[in-house]
Amino acid sequence: MKKVVLFISGFICFLNISAQHQEEHNKNKTAQSANEHMHQSSVDELSRRFESPERDAYQQPEKVLEYLGDIKGKKIMDIGAGTGYFSVKLAAKGAQVIAADVSDEFQQYLKARIEKNQLKNIELRKIPYDHPGLNEKEADMILIVNTYHHIENRSVYFTHVKKGTAAGGELVIIDFFKTDVPVGPPPAHKVSMDEVIAELKAAGYTSFEVNVNLLSYQFIIRAR
Repeated sequence: MKKVVLFISGFICFLNISAQHQEEHNKNKTAQSANEHMHQSSVDELSRRFESPERDAYQQPEKVLEYLGDIKGKKIMDIGAGTGYFSVKLAAKGAQVIAADVSDEFQQYLKARIEKNQLKNIELRKIPYDHPGLNEKEADMILIVNTYHHIENRSVYFTHVKKGTAAGGELVIIDFFKTDVPVGPPPAHKVSMDEVIAELKAAGYTSFEVNVNLLSYQFIIRAR
């Protein structure tokens, strides 16, 4: 009788592990689909879209910067910096910015932008897909805008992000509501707020501030 119970318990454990593995596989598949969807457009096309007046209208960068508070002198990593839409604005407010991206083409685009505008407080950093490329306790703030849904193995990834955040620092995620809104990727490529918080909890974050009113099509999560 005891042997049967042990066998059944082990079988249940196996099923739980399989379910977790399948869930993680599905999340990674969604991230891969989001990446494939974005890369259907050229860097030139994406650059025009990222820096367009239409984006300004929904992204409301000045509202976001005001919401972030006084960032002068803070070291901020902008993960998924792309064209530097937020990186240059953070730098203009006096932050020391690490503009991080996986794309060589976007890093070249931003390098030319930095040189043209003689920006002194932006560091370019090419990062791999599976790691934020942060040194331990290096940044006061990590900002990730419209990029969270592109990241695979997120609980592991954000464990590294947390280790790279200085004491008292925070992670700020801005991404699209998982609904059919006029901007952003299709709903199937998005990640819900509940999923984000669950994944960040798994990565070791314990404190969350959620704002769903500042922007029309995006939520903001501040995590510590």
